[in-house]
Amino acid sequence: MSGLLALLDDVAAIAKVAAASIDDIAAQAAKAGAKAAGAAIDDAAVTPKFVHGFEADRELPIVWRIAKGSIKNKLLILLPVAMLLSSFAPWAIMPLLMCGGGYLCFEGAEKVYHAFFPHANEQVEEDLDVGDVAHLEEKRVSGAIKTDFILSAEIMTIALAAIPVGNLFMQGATLAAVAIGITVLVYGGVALIVKADDVGMFLAAKGRLGVTRAIGSAIVRGMPGFLSLLTKVGTAAMLWVGGSIIVHGLESLGVVGPGHLIHDWSAAAGHLVEAGRGAVEWAAKATMDGIFGLVVGLLLIPLVTRVYDPIVDRFKGKSDTAVN
Repeated sequence: MSGLLALLDDVAAIAKVAAASIDDIAAQAAKAGAKAAGAAIDDAAVTPKFVHGFEADRELPIVWRIAKGSIKNKLLILLPVAMLLSSFAPWAIMPLLMCGGGYLCFEGAEKVYHAFFPHANEQVEEDLDVGDVAHLEEKRVSGAIKTDFILSAEIMTIALAAIPVGNLFMQGATLAAVAIGITVLVYGGVALIVKADDVGMFLAAKGRLGVTRAIGSAIVRGMPGFLSLLTKVGTAAMLWVGGSIIVHGLESLGVVGPGHLIHDWSAAAGHLVEAGRGAVEWAAKATMDGIFGLVVGLLLIPLVTRVYDPIVDRFKGKSDTAVN
């Protein structure tokens, strides 16, 4: 009997350790996921455009295909790479994080630039020329998964940087929890967004009560504005997250000027109010990080469009010629 009781005690102790580990993983995943929220918001803002123009019955299957590609990106490619970096080249995490921050700044700044200086969307015009709907769907899904890979890499790198260095299993489990949780949140939200207008039309046409029909009509009328707002929020989030990453990276490299200046100005803004000082300081810092990110992104636009893109196009042309 005493042996059985001792065994039960050991099992209970192991269960407590396992439960504590799960709690630690969940807490670290929540913290790391919050750090990556800006990139996740942009992911949610970008994805709906890939299902635009398809029949309603194809919208959710397309979102599901993109979501599966996203989870494969995170778990099968990015997670192992992140763990290898953490184990063998931790010094490379910050430079890669800064590169990802620069990408976010570039994307955000490009959207701001195009808002003031609009131009024709060549990709949309190219899509309109495609007569085969199945081919167009494959093309859209493939493009969405490639875009997701870049954003997922940024999400995973941000999350990795936010996880305390320690047990390798804990790091891997936390990153996996972040990958799954963010994918579910992002693409669950995208599914709700792309079907919201259908739900609104159904309520407006089939609702038995006047208030139900009114809600349906309000949803239909409000969706264009909501999508526009979501795009703006995603752009602001990209600039804020990208700018803050680069500022923090510069500080780690010994360039402390921008970080100190932003800190001092945000503290000064907080001292101007009595109530809600912390919130004002945070908003001021986020705004200045976003402005810094916008400046960095605007500086990167000519570098990308006049140097990087022509080089990539040249290599693509050579590759296509070799295949043909």
